[in-house]
Amino acid sequence: MEPVLAASYRGDAELDRLLRAEGVALTAAQVRDLIAGVNAAPDGEDADAWLALVGPRLGDGLAAQLRALRAATPRPDLPEVGDHAARLAALRAELHRRGLDGFVIPRADEHQGEYVPLRANRMAYVSGFTGSAGAVVVLRDRAAIFVDGRYTLQVRQEVDERLFEIRSLTDDFQGDWAAASMAAGQKLGFDPWLHTVGWVERMRNCLARVGAELLAVEGNPVDAVWHDQPPAPLGVVRAHPIQFTGKSGMEKRAEVAEELRKANTQAAVLTQPDSIAWLLNIRGADVPCTPLPLSFATIRDDGDVDWFVDRRKLAPALEEHLGNQVAIRAPEELGAALDALGAAKARVRVDPSTAAVWVFDRLHEAGAQVEREGDPCVMPKACKNPVEMEGARAAHRRDGVAVSRFLAWLDREAPRGGLDEIGAAEQLLALRREVQHFQGQSFETISGAGPNGAVVHYRASPKTNRKIELDSIFLLDSGGQYLDGTTDITRTMAVGTPSAEMRRHFTLVLKGHIALSTAVFPKGTTGSQLDVLAREPLWRAGLDYDHGTGHGVGSFLSVHEGPARIAKMPNTVPLLPGMILSNEPGYYKTGAYGIRIENLILVQPADPIPGGERPMLRFETLTLCPIDRRLVEPDLLTPAERDWLNAYHARVRAELSPGLDAETAAWLEQATAPV
Repeated sequence: MEPVLAASYRGDAELDRLLRAEGVALTAAQVRDLIAGVNAAPDGEDADAWLALVGPRLGDGLAAQLRALRAATPRPDLPEVGDHAARLAALRAELHRRGLDGFVIPRADEHQGEYVPLRANRMAYVSGFTGSAGAVVVLRDRAAIFVDGRYTLQVRQEVDERLFEIRSLTDDFQGDWAAASMAAGQKLGFDPWLHTVGWVERMRNCLARVGAELLAVEGNPVDAVWHDQPPAPLGVVRAHPIQFTGKSGMEKRAEVAEELRKANTQAAVLTQPDSIAWLLNIRGADVPCTPLPLSFATIRDDGDVDWFVDRRKLAPALEEHLGNQVAIRAPEELGAALDALGAAKARVRVDPSTAAVWVFDRLHEAGAQVEREGDPCVMPKACKNPVEMEGARAAHRRDGVAVSRFLAWLDREAPRGGLDEIGAAEQLLALRREVQHFQGQSFETISGAGPNGAVVHYRASPKTNRKIELDSIFLLDSGGQYLDGTTDITRTMAVGTPSAEMRRHFTLVLKGHIALSTAVFPKGTTGSQLDVLAREPLWRAGLDYDHGTGHGVGSFLSVHEGPARIAKMPNTVPLLPGMILSNEPGYYKTGAYGIRIENLILVQPADPIPGGERPMLRFETLTLCPIDRRLVEPDLLTPAERDWLNAYHARVRAELSPGLDAETAAWLEQATAPV
């Protein structure tokens, strides 16, 4: 239920009086600072969740005044909105003041995460580009923006090409471009909190060829000119109950500590918020779509943890949940903690693929023995325990009910005309909000009608919003965050009568999807070794798709979770029981339509094979939702493929029907009829 706002805010003096009366150890000024941080975090499903940061049990009068003050407090501006020519000029003036000849601005924060808080989206502030990956290099008289193939169209719509050259993030390394424009003795600055050690080493090598220098700066120059930069987000951090995690935080810390002891390592630095959330059994709300508390931590070989986090965002009683083995420390104390590890000459594990070079430099300078090894939480987090696996199954059943209700609604509404991409996405979100344990979307929905479906990472906006037309196909890629699991599903639906070409292409994609779903493979197999199974039917037709086939998925954590993946790109991480991945082959006809079929799959031990000599693995399909039979060309399916589709649909019907109303259940009966 939406909270009822007070008619007006009655002033700081009245708020101070109410705070004192209820014994809250905050002043009105401190509450204003708190609200600024709350407003810098994404809105969650519970609009009143932040009130717990003021106190556990607030009187109605105080709560009403707090709501009124928040309503009267301006929200931060979107970073991409503004005069980018003026911003670029201001940045160049700041670089000149610091004696720098250029600066690199990645789309990254201190944690190298997929989602960044508003204050960290410096690339959008300088250039206007809102994509989820990229970098900007600003020199004295030139600037370039580097994006990957997903954003070729978007970058030209958002970025002024009179200010920025547009380059390929994958084909043109930033260091090569910068070196071609710099001279001996010139200095290119970078923020050591925003880059990995591998990037820095490669960049230095590029600049060294022309005698230029890569220089770490203290204090990001973009921040110096971004005068209304939002504060750090203060999303509420809560305990995640053991009924969903399956293991206590103490058990997890003991397992990680044992791994450190076996490697003769005294400590590990954790820079990935999802690792910290998993380790401590907590969830936060600092970034969109993923329940992460932005923070850092160290764990020692005795299991003790120092957690560097802003206390203001911790829910009441969280310290009791954490126990006395976890010390809460201010974020600015991280440097001193690394210095202490160095002074002890400790062997310290740091993940070079995700940790900022600042961490490596600080440890080296302090005298630590730094081990470039993977985050010790990554593998146990990826391999779900029995409780997490059962939670994933339950979450997918409930999510399947919501998506099936949506598809039945779409079948009724779309042929009438008038329905558009944004309206469809909003309807699906409304239905998911009725589902138990729903906490929000796991990513921004991709709702692509007709040619927009051919844009792999399309996001509907008021400018691009397209009607869903008759005799077309509509692609919808969406997911939910639930307390017991994370979902990600893509369905491609026929509206009206699909063409023979659409049916053929859809069936080829389906054949690849089935091939991966039914794979049986020996232990030690990697996702890159299985990727060809999903592509082979398309390859035989001279077709392919330019994205990975599958990514890892967390347990009420990131919808894109490492370390395993299914893709052409080589990956040395074997698939292990308990890992959840996506299975999402596709086909995209530019300017016409897109097709993708995505289910989540769980790695499981396979049944023993008579005469077999090696232990084998298989996939269990978690996603439960009909695949549009109207787009299937049965003659292109083998008997085994047809059997798989019919068996899958029988399972969907059996597991979802009990949760559906009579009208939707009747629709599902027809949608899952045998082919």
